[in-house]
Amino acid sequence: MLGTCMEVETAFSLAAMSQSAPAPTKIDLSSFGEPVYRGSVQNLHAAPGHPGFVVCETTEAGSVFDVGSIFKIEGNDLNRAIFRHAMYSRLAQPETWKRVKTAIEASSMAPQLREELLTGPFERMLEQGAVTHHIGMVDALTGEVVREGMPANPSCFNMVRRFPVMHPPQRQMLGTFVFDYAQFHQSSSYVIPLEYIVRFGVTSGSSIFKKYQSLGDAAKRAYEQEMGLTKPMKVWEMLERPVYDLTSKYEPEDRAVSKQEALIMSGLSSQDFLDTIKMSILGGWAVRELLETAGLLLWDLKWEFAVDGEDLLFVDTIDADSFRGTSFVEVEGRKLVVHFNKQAMRDYYRLVEPEWFAGINDAKQQAQKIGQPFKQVLREGQAAGKWPATPVVDPAFLELQARKTALIREHVLAARPAAAIRADLEAAGAAEVAFYRSKGLVKALLDMNAVA
Repeated sequence: MLGTCMEVETAFSLAAMSQSAPAPTKIDLSSFGEPVYRGSVQNLHAAPGHPGFVVCETTEAGSVFDVGSIFKIEGNDLNRAIFRHAMYSRLAQPETWKRVKTAIEASSMAPQLREELLTGPFERMLEQGAVTHHIGMVDALTGEVVREGMPANPSCFNMVRRFPVMHPPQRQMLGTFVFDYAQFHQSSSYVIPLEYIVRFGVTSGSSIFKKYQSLGDAAKRAYEQEMGLTKPMKVWEMLERPVYDLTSKYEPEDRAVSKQEALIMSGLSSQDFLDTIKMSILGGWAVRELLETAGLLLWDLKWEFAVDGEDLLFVDTIDADSFRGTSFVEVEGRKLVVHFNKQAMRDYYRLVEPEWFAGINDAKQQAQKIGQPFKQVLREGQAAGKWPATPVVDPAFLELQARKTALIREHVLAARPAAAIRADLEAAGAAEVAFYRSKGLVKALLDMNAVA
C-alpha cells in the first residue's frame, strides 16, 4: 500500500497532540517549508497551530518492488488527491450506504451473512455516514479546507486527523522473541496495528490462491468450506462472498495473522474487532459500487482503522494504487486482464525490463541472507555493475497510465457521463495492448494476464 499518513509519529510530538481542538478551516500553503516527512509517493506537512492534524501532499512519484520512487506519472498527484477526497467524502454520506445496501441485497451472498453485514456499524453508517480521519481538501488558491464537494481549485493537499502510531516492542523469550502488544490494551486513541485485506475475487498473484494451489484435494475442500465457498477457487473469478485477511502493520515485516491473534494485537473488544471487519468489507463495497459504474471490477483492497474512545474510524490512503481495479479486453481470441492500478507498472518492468527485474529479486535474496537493507544492497550492487541500473520507463507507456488515472478522476468527479468514460477506459486498455504489440510482447502479456 502507499505510504500512509499514519506512519509518522517520529515527525511530530505526540505529547503536543490535541484531538479535541477544532480542525482549521483555512491553510496557507505558501507557508509550508520542507515536509516533516518525505515518503516515496507523498509528503506530510504539519498544520501550523493545529498539532492534531496533518496535511498530506500527494506526488506524481511511483514505487514498485520496494525500490522507492523510480517513475512519475503526469497528473497522478492531483488524481490521487481527488480520488482520496472524493472517496472519503462518499464514506461520510448516508446515501453511499443506501447504495451499498442495495448492492449487497442484490448479491448472491448467503442470506445469513448478508443480514450480519447489514447490522451493527452498517446501521450507524446508514443513518449518519461513516466516521473517518479525513477532514477535507485544501483549495489551491484560497487555502480553504473544503469538507463537502470539490474545491473550486482542487489541490494535491488533503487534511486528516492525526492519531498516535504505536510500534510493538520486541521482547526476548528463551532464545527467541515476541512482539508485545500490551500498550494497545492500555490506550484509547491509536491506529490499530493491522491491515485488513478484503477480497471480492481471486487474482493470479493473490496469496489465498497460492495457498489454495499448494493444498491437496482434501485440504482444498476444507479451505473452500472455511472461506464459505461452494465451488473450487479459480483465478480471475469473483468469489461467492467477500473474504478478508489480516496482517501485522507495525512489525519490521508484515505477516499474516489469524483472527484470534489479530484480536489480541488490536487492543479492541471482540465486538469492536468484529465491527472493524464488517467496516472493511462494507467500505470495500462502497469502492466497488463506484468503480463498477465505470466498467471496472474491484478484486481486492486494503483498509486501516483507528480507534478514538468509542469511535472506529477509516484511515490511511485510498486511491487507484491502493486497490486492484481491472477490466477485460479480447485479444487474439483470449480474455486479457487490463490493470488500472500500479500492477500495470509491475508488469511493464517484468516484460520490458526482465534483466532489471531479475536483478531486483537477486538483490532481495542477497539482502535477506546477509541481513542488510535491501535498498542498500541494490544500490551497491548496481554501482558495482552487478545488476542493471534502474531503467527509464518508456514515455509512451507512462502517458497511457496518466490517461487511465485521469479517466478515473473524471469518473469520480462525474465530469462526463459514466458510459463515455467507460468507453474511453476500454480504449485505453486497447492502446496498452497496442503498446506491447509494438514491442513484440503481446504473447508474453497474454501468458501473464490472460484468463485461462
